[in-house]
Amino acid sequence: MSKSSSKRASAAQDRLELIQSRVIVERDSVSSISSSDFPFHTSNRYSNIDFLEKIRKKLRVSIEKKSQYDMEFDLIGVDASIANALRRIMIAEVPTLAIEKVFVYDNTSIVQDEVLAHRLGLIPIKANPDEFDFKLSTEHPTDQNTIVFKLKQECKRNPKTAANETDPKKLYLNHNALIWEPKGDQADRFKDSQIRPVHQDILVAQMRPGQKIELEAHCEKGCGKEHAKWSPVATASYRLMPEIILKEEITGDLAIKFASCFTPGVVEVKDENVDGKTIEVAKVVNPRIDMVSREVLRHKEFEDKLELNLREF
Repeated sequence: MSKSSSKRASAAQDRLELIQSRVIVERDSVSSISSSDFPFHTSNRYSNIDFLEKIRKKLRVSIEKKSQYDMEFDLIGVDASIANALRRIMIAEVPTLAIEKVFVYDNTSIVQDEVLAHRLGLIPIKANPDEFDFKLSTEHPTDQNTIVFKLKQECKRNPKTAANETDPKKLYLNHNALIWEPKGDQADRFKDSQIRPVHQDILVAQMRPGQKIELEAHCEKGCGKEHAKWSPVATASYRLMPEIILKEEITGDLAIKFASCFTPGVVEVKDENVDGKTIEVAKVVNPRIDMVSREVLRHKEFEDKLELNLREF
């Protein structure tokens, strides 16, 4: 193969890599938006036949932020469709436990029985779904497929409040009244991890003196694709990683203007010593927080100074 042919092949490979791994952001449009990272999409010369082996070698997960109730992580080395598949799996296919049946014995509150049952169904339950079986429609409730909660509450006036008190939280006596009632050997199985609602302060119904609610609620195992109450995540979303490539240094007043075109914190203007002089230089420090507004592409002085992409992997 001649040198010119080799260069053309290398350029074609680089272009293919760019198209497969980036969404190219332009002033008035975006290009390369369709995923093409799958076997035989291109000619055999460039197709990656061993697709799964490529994923196995390149896939990395980097946890950026994690707390008790949320997590943000980078999925590196795979196409955006894989990230979307994980998102859909988390929303619809990871099993949890939720209240499925409500038996109302007494309800004199202003909340109708069916509305009350719907509200109870949306209360997240703190219980390990691996410890329970899916309950078939033909099966009876057992300690292996059902969790039972009891709610028995009557609103009463608080005798210790002042005569001119108007705050309902002080004026009336109400309690967190959804109580777990162990069945079978559940008390022993879960003695170290008591089953309860995830949050203790979820409002189910507002009551006034003389009103009463008594019911029994049965929790069953299910998935979000059957009903949203079984979805273990409130929100699962993904976005492509912004990529800002500077083709040349941007200095002086242009550096300050350049930084103002991005989400605060993406670009910083730093002082550098060049030939004994201190100049201001724009540096990309945190592209992940950029909202990709494309404001920078609206200024002619920056048109040839950068590339703006969204990385797929």
